[in-house]
Amino acid sequence: MKKIIYASAVIATVFSLSSCSIKEFLTREPINEFSAETYFGSEAELEMYANGMVNSYLPDYTETAGGDAYNDLIATKTSTDYFRADVIWGDDKQTGWSSGNWSFLRRTNYMLENMVRCKDAVSEAVYNHYEGVARFWRAYNYWTKIKTFSNVPWVDKYLQPDDEILYAGRDDREYVFHKVAEDLLFACENCDETLEVSRSRVNKWLANAYASRIFLYEATFRLNHAYNPATGQAWTNQYESPQEILALAEQCAKVVIDGGKFKLSDNYAQLFLSNDLNSDEVIWGRHFSSDLNGRHSYTRYFHSSTLGQQYSGTKDLVRHFLNANGTAITDDQEMLPITKEFKDRDPRLAATVLGPGHQIEMSGEKANEQIDFTFCKTGYQIVKWSIPDNSHFQNSLDENSIPIVRYAEVLLNYAEAMNEQGKMDADVWNLTVGALRARAGVTNTGVPTVSDPWLKTYYTSGLANQHLTEGNEAVALEIRRERVTELTFESELRQNDLYRYGQCDLIPRRAIAGYGGWRGIYLSASDVSDGFMFEGLKYTIGKASKGDKNNTTCYPVKPRSEAVNTDWYLSDGDHGFLIYVYNLHWMDKMYVRPIPQTATTINPNLGQNFGW
Repeated sequence: MKKIIYASAVIATVFSLSSCSIKEFLTREPINEFSAETYFGSEAELEMYANGMVNSYLPDYTETAGGDAYNDLIATKTSTDYFRADVIWGDDKQTGWSSGNWSFLRRTNYMLENMVRCKDAVSEAVYNHYEGVARFWRAYNYWTKIKTFSNVPWVDKYLQPDDEILYAGRDDREYVFHKVAEDLLFACENCDETLEVSRSRVNKWLANAYASRIFLYEATFRLNHAYNPATGQAWTNQYESPQEILALAEQCAKVVIDGGKFKLSDNYAQLFLSNDLNSDEVIWGRHFSSDLNGRHSYTRYFHSSTLGQQYSGTKDLVRHFLNANGTAITDDQEMLPITKEFKDRDPRLAATVLGPGHQIEMSGEKANEQIDFTFCKTGYQIVKWSIPDNSHFQNSLDENSIPIVRYAEVLLNYAEAMNEQGKMDADVWNLTVGALRARAGVTNTGVPTVSDPWLKTYYTSGLANQHLTEGNEAVALEIRRERVTELTFESELRQNDLYRYGQCDLIPRRAIAGYGGWRGIYLSASDVSDGFMFEGLKYTIGKASKGDKNNTTCYPVKPRSEAVNTDWYLSDGDHGFLIYVYNLHWMDKMYVRPIPQTATTINPNLGQNFGW
């Protein structure tokens, strides 16, 4: 494959967007640097066009780690407006239906309709591979539309100016997903097996891995939602039932597992810090290099009081991590000081959240990193994705490459699909969750026989949907735990999980006790009155007065009755959990976004989603 950087200059010109109506956009010729009548005459031209789609659609760093920020387990400085209690969301605020948001249709359908020109110039295998690539991208982009709006128009042809579909209504989600499934399965069966160091190329392994994600999402979404959120009407199962979609998730994951091309890396933390994508575990990724396509700002985002949302871990995130001996955390362990909380825990905790002994480069010398309260809202500072060098903290210098799909996720997709079908056994467990825990250094990794009471309460207390699984409950809860500990801050996976669980009311509820904010570190009465030490630095809790802000080593707290958004209070008055207050809300209609007013004004036949 030619370098993506080579193709991008041509493709960027070929597909540059201008202000135009949806009708003009969807029907205009997408080729202006070469002859539309003769292009797609060779394998090289198929390859260049496919490279252009990689260049456009490959997720960037803001869509991977940053895309998973808004959920129940990550505290943020404010929040996305969609979840904010003081914002009234409606179709006037919603975006996502402009011509640029549907550019994938124009690009993929043009390729699929016109690539027939080279059918006699390339082998059947090559032709089917590139058809699979185009259909993968169409499915990949359509899935985001389904997640956002549920019912959307299905278009599988290059539109003409007088095509009636331009002003037609939307198709039912079940039909659209059926067509997405057809695209995915074609890609899974026909994309070639080529593996490149860049891990950016669409191939058989990526198609099956990503299909396992999509099929698991849709199957469990329908199992946890009694009706299509676009209509308020029960699912018809006219095409595929949830059980049939689960079988597809199992099938696609198993193709990757049985292919023998991937295995778990022996160093979890380095998966997110290395300049090179790990060739054992990373199925799809984005390579960064100052010599190729620049650097990114992950480390800065996690270490800045002005850039980004000041992402911080929470007590509930930390509690999901097991002890190193495989046992669950107790209530007493929740109240340990942060200096002791990381002792004998699943090592992935220290690779995710800053604990004692985390070494960084400080002006050329090694030192243990200290918490900085100016950007850490809870006392739990994120270290996953962060280069351990303070020269990166306020500069965009990162060259660590970004895994987008990992073999670890495929194993968890397979485990959940098997459990939901009642097919979980010791062999499946040991291949999946057990292997991930063993890789991390957690012992006693056998199949659970009893549900962890805290975990069950976390995923049921006060929630509208308390359905946990169609399979073994104890196993299902541990798979949920493992998805948190293994996949936190990766590719919107936690937020996707909450949507498909039908438990987005976890976002405003957060901690079981309902603190009206995110729960942070535990502070004893003496920690509050006298301060506490962490890595040689003294940290204090001050009494807030008007205008007080957190500084490097001090949180200003208020009485709970006076604490409002962006304030702190202590859960038990003069001690307890540090609570960062931010009021959020959720309504069931929010499982699907409203159709934007700008779209329904142009085409009233689109209608509006249920509840909006």
